[in-house]
Amino acid sequence: MDGKKFERFGLKPFLLKTVNSLGFASPTEIQEQMIPAALKGESAIGQSRTGTGKTHSYLLPIMQKLEPGRQEVQAVITAPTRELATQIYQQFLNAAEQYEGPEKIIIKNYIGGTDKQKAIEKLKTQPHIVIGTPSRIFDLVKEQALFVHTSRTLVIDEADLMLEMGFLEDVDRIASRMPEKLQMLVFSATIPEKLKPFLKKYMENPKYIHIQPDKKAAENLEHLLFPSRHRDKKGIVFEILQAINPYLAIVFTNTKKMADEVADSLIGKGMKVGRVHGDLNPRERKKMMKQIQDLEYQYIVATDLAARGIDIEGVSHVINYELPTDLDFYIHRVGRTARAGYSGIAITVYEQSDEDALNRLEKMGISFKHVDLGKEGLIEIGERNKRRTRKRTETEIEKTAKSMVRSPEKVKPGYKKKMKAEMDKIKKRQNRLSKKK
Repeated sequence: MDGKKFERFGLKPFLLKTVNSLGFASPTEIQEQMIPAALKGESAIGQSRTGTGKTHSYLLPIMQKLEPGRQEVQAVITAPTRELATQIYQQFLNAAEQYEGPEKIIIKNYIGGTDKQKAIEKLKTQPHIVIGTPSRIFDLVKEQALFVHTSRTLVIDEADLMLEMGFLEDVDRIASRMPEKLQMLVFSATIPEKLKPFLKKYMENPKYIHIQPDKKAAENLEHLLFPSRHRDKKGIVFEILQAINPYLAIVFTNTKKMADEVADSLIGKGMKVGRVHGDLNPRERKKMMKQIQDLEYQYIVATDLAARGIDIEGVSHVINYELPTDLDFYIHRVGRTARAGYSGIAITVYEQSDEDALNRLEKMGISFKHVDLGKEGLIEIGERNKRRTRKRTETEIEKTAKSMVRSPEKVKPGYKKKMKAEMDKIKKRQNRLSKKK
């Protein structure tokens, strides 16, 4: 693997070195489209699912255009959660380490739960790049410690989640302190209606990049359906986890209450389980993320809201304890695995009431395999809608049988009985043929 395919963007040697160190073979689709636009100074909206390489689609242009000799803020990157902000910060630090110029590139991460006063004291020297959560960044701007008016670029990562968590107002306050000719790069898995007025306010004819889930990702990811059949779902998840023995599995639930119930049930059966949801306080979340990164847990139970704003590496399996109400979240959930060229497995434990949602997911292009537990672990079983298919087949056979039995001009005695006997013969023959096929 090498960064030669990134050379055509005209990147500086230290950035090609960064690309090499990460093992990137070639740009992802969003990098292919976003990097040239960002290098030209264009504003852009990148809509793509998680795991498509979006961080480096803005990191590389920002670092390319950076002037280390100018000791002022040149780019601001906002993220909805502390964990995501910290992960972005680490990626920028990795790139800065490859820089060999005479000046030092200063990058700072400002998030809640850290000492604000200490951050203010250290801001006598302004950083080149500011990363963090909107509320903490705005706090420092309000205190007149951080000066964002010199920044040419503002990045809003996970914009739909930012809106959902109520942080868009702080982003607006930060953006209003920045230059009129501001390059804004917005990344979002979805573009809700409520987000559009904000985008219109700051972006004039932005480049819109919409990356559909690609076939390669679909090929690397296997979607399995597991019928609950009125069995205890918590027990099913325990049995599945035992059978697959994952490198790292995330079990998704729709609510914090259910996440705790599932985690407690698995812990009660002797499993060491991490949990990620909105009820954890900052200290607990920080400790949990460190333990996950240090591979202390093989199993994690999480909610959608918490998991959208973090990036957990090495996820081999995703299990949907229940299907999300918004089916777009199915894509975000399963996007946690099969990343960076690796394969992954997504298992959904479903009930009869999920039929409509599963049909809609199939219409979205997701192809499921139907599985259950056997002696050898997970085994493939018949189609989910087999009964419905069988009924349809019988109707077709009946039609064929009727067409093959000629009805007489006048109905003779015993005709109905004879007709039934003939139809039974033909149906048996047709069934034998279909089985041979």
